[in-house]
Amino acid sequence: MKNYLIAFGILFLAIVSCENDDFCSEETTPRLVISFYDKDDPETYKQVPIYVWADKKDSIYKLKIVDSILVPLNTGSNSVIYKLSTTNIVDQLDFSYITEDVYVSKPCGYKSIFKNLTIDASTNNWINSIEISNSTIENETIAHVKVYH
Repeated sequence: MKNYLIAFGILFLAIVSCENDDFCSEETTPRLVISFYDKDDPETYKQVPIYVWADKKDSIYKLKIVDSILVPLNTGSNSVIYKLSTTNIVDQLDFSYITEDVYVSKPCGYKSIFKNLTIDASTNNWINSIEISNSTIENETIAHVKVYH
């Protein structure tokens, strides 16, 4: 009987002292999705060999051939400057936005969403035009900015 009580006590303590591991499986702060399109056929994606870096930061993309990229926005600021280059031709995109923190869950904490996205572009080179297709960045499932080249 004493052995049963000890076994039951150990089992009870093991069950009571266990805690669920909280893992964040939800989407957190989204990145900005920029898609590249053919300027002569605006409905067609067009791949581009690209370098991308934030102003005064390391490169995010180093000569990747892509038709879309994902870049982070600065959650501690209301703006970020990105430079996009094909070989030696550099264009600058200045993104401005309003940051809003939203509670996701206990394991994930908060995420930032970005609203009222605007772009001030220095595109005298390889970028023909830019269009904001979604000014609120809540997820990474759709393009927020379309670049025609």
